[in-house]
Amino acid sequence: MPHLNFVQQGQGPLVVLSHALGCDLTMWDDVAVALEDRYTVLRYDHRGHGRSPASAGTYTMEDLADDAAELIRSQAVGPVHFVGLSMGGMTAQSLGARHPRLVRSLVIANSASSYDDAARAMWQTRITTVLTQGVPSIAAGAMQRWFTPGFHQHDEAQVNALRAVLEATSPELYAAACGAVSNIDLDTSNASIACPTLVIAGSSDEATPPVMSEGIARRIPGAQLRFLDAAHLSAVEQPDAFARLLTEFWAGLPA
Repeated sequence: MPHLNFVQQGQGPLVVLSHALGCDLTMWDDVAVALEDRYTVLRYDHRGHGRSPASAGTYTMEDLADDAAELIRSQAVGPVHFVGLSMGGMTAQSLGARHPRLVRSLVIANSASSYDDAARAMWQTRITTVLTQGVPSIAAGAMQRWFTPGFHQHDEAQVNALRAVLEATSPELYAAACGAVSNIDLDTSNASIACPTLVIAGSSDEATPPVMSEGIARRIPGAQLRFLDAAHLSAVEQPDAFARLLTEFWAGLPA
């Protein structure tokens, strides 16, 4: 199990932020700033991303959940609020089912719980593309999925910064992460998640359309569903609104 790179800031109850495929913990910069006056914010790099080492060979979403569980055990006293977006949201779903004692609440943003055969074929095509042509070959398409056209126009520097993170990812490590994502099968285990859960959808998200978030919310008992006017990386496009959804959700939890 790799030793994950992480950054911690702020004060108060511990919140763990888990990023999307092809990103790193900098994806959460603005959300972390919005939370740090009331919460201790711990954000980390998934294995094979950012400054976290890779594991040998292939791995599963359950492995990513176990990585997160080990990090929580090493850094937290008691259960945490766990927030994941896209691949991080898949990690959140698996974590909530596999390690229920470690999570006080879950937030699952812009995510999916399973893929059909057509979607898995698409993932396999992406794996083949990055292994033969490199990660930069898929970067332009990723940026179109990650952000709305308006965000591209008004926040070009941030788009370019995250594109650079994606393009710096090793093709082999990106392909391994795609394999973990494409093989998720979380629908059944989601029914066992017992902690309070908030599901966030991006109204313009083409990578994980709102119908996927609606399905996740239906299967997790008592889950709340909220929408943001954003594409796939809603926490980057709408960090203040994203943080507001989190704090309102946490404020409403029973003591």
